[in-house]
Amino acid sequence: MFEASTSLNCPVTFDHDSTLVVAIELSAKNWVLAAHVPGQPLNKAKQTIEASADALMSAINGYRVRAAANGRAAERVITVYEAGWSGFWLARWLIGRGIEANVVQPSSVLVDRRMRRAKSDGIDADLLLRTLLAWLRGEPRVCSMVPVPEEADEDARRSVRERAELIAERISLTNSIGAILATLGTGEYNPLRRDRWQRLEELRTALDTPLPPHARSKIIRLIGRLELVLEQIAQIDQERDAILQEVTPDAAGRMIQQLTQLRGIGVQSATILVREAFVRRFANGKALVSYAGLSPTPYNSGATEREQGIGKAGNRRLRTVMIELAWVWQRYQPDASQVRWFRERAGPTGRRMRKVMVVALARKLLVALWRFVTDGVVPEGAVMKPQS
Repeated sequence: MFEASTSLNCPVTFDHDSTLVVAIELSAKNWVLAAHVPGQPLNKAKQTIEASADALMSAINGYRVRAAANGRAAERVITVYEAGWSGFWLARWLIGRGIEANVVQPSSVLVDRRMRRAKSDGIDADLLLRTLLAWLRGEPRVCSMVPVPEEADEDARRSVRERAELIAERISLTNSIGAILATLGTGEYNPLRRDRWQRLEELRTALDTPLPPHARSKIIRLIGRLELVLEQIAQIDQERDAILQEVTPDAAGRMIQQLTQLRGIGVQSATILVREAFVRRFANGKALVSYAGLSPTPYNSGATEREQGIGKAGNRRLRTVMIELAWVWQRYQPDASQVRWFRERAGPTGRRMRKVMVVALARKLLVALWRFVTDGVVPEGAVMKPQS
């Protein structure tokens, strides 16, 4: 079990004379380090190294030697880097070698807001170091640390995200076929139907002539790619649905099975909720809502008071499925407390206001479902599916 580096866990106060603090600015070409070395409190040691873990460990050992030369022993090493394209492999690699690893949310780090500001990897590494030092001093609001997920949980998310990519590709291929046929004035044709090949042979243009040879060849190639995409989607769906039949599932599987017992929640929505959010640890519902990007963002300054809407600085996949569930929940769970709350406030309003209010419903529903899978608290007024 990896120890999650997150604001849920209060940072342990560190000793300046025995703690080596290293900030890592990652890139594909090289890594830039900024370090607080024991015995050199006023000198932030910087260096550029090769983009590899071995080079990083060599640099850390070099900082330890420098601390020893100052009469200090770096008994504790704390590192930080920004969450991004590099993922969490480096954090796991460091933790496996007894080094504390923190992964910070980039958008939570305050930057200079001047029109023209100097920016370089060295400046960014120095800013990251100062942010981590402030966080270690007990200023939790200076930044947001991202939990380091289990490798199995991170890997399980890939199928969920791959399915979304395949769905987008399916839509693109379907639209491409439709665009070609629209230029020819053909009749209704759905390439997703099982008899797609038979109906393709029957298609005629608006001039009652067969499809032109090049257009027909392109459509055939597009349908071939479409069938491959459909086959891969079906394979992913089969693996996803197999979790419901497992007798002794893991923690994530149990939560998926538990969510699908509620009316209005299917296996796909349950899988996204669990894989993208519920496998993580959250201090409270407010932290979960913030992670989903469903937190309100008021703008109150002096005499100006207005609401800017939700922050959207979170997991967009989780946010999307929750908005969809908020609409579905009204249909399949009409007696749920969240739906009653929504109807009391949005009933007399128009369609536009209902679209705004459904975000608040999604926020309440997300917290209720989280408590359902973590504490077993059934949402008030919710109905379970009949047992088959």
